[in-house]
Amino acid sequence: VDSLKLLQEINKQAVKYNRTVKVLLQVYIAKEETKFGMNEEELQQAIEQASHLSNINICGLMGMASFSNDMELVRNEFRSLKKIFDQYSHISTSYCRMQWLSMGMSADYGIALEEGSNMVRIGSLLFGSRQ
Repeated sequence: VDSLKLLQEINKQAVKYNRTVKVLLQVYIAKEETKFGMNEEELQQAIEQASHLSNINICGLMGMASFSNDMELVRNEFRSLKKIFDQYSHISTSYCRMQWLSMGMSADYGIALEEGSNMVRIGSLLFGSRQ
């Protein structure tokens, strides 16, 4: 979930169907316009506002590093997200328990694991490149 507005809409729909939806909040860590997510201030607001959303359960954070051959850049972006995750890892409420740190995809999952990821997305390694 990359914005408070989207988080609120997911909650609205979850209420309609009497469901609780588990989500990861997406943090903007890359320095490219094709990536999305919240900055640190927006993240703080989303976590605070989630206490008023009855059908949302925040399970962790996610982020996508820059699409780059510069693995030090990628490592630093992952490291910055891990630092943010650690700031919120103490939270354990009925609506928020920071359990998952999702970072790393097929091209950079090794670095992500080294930097603290406990959830990776490796679709193209498993299924091949998109057509």
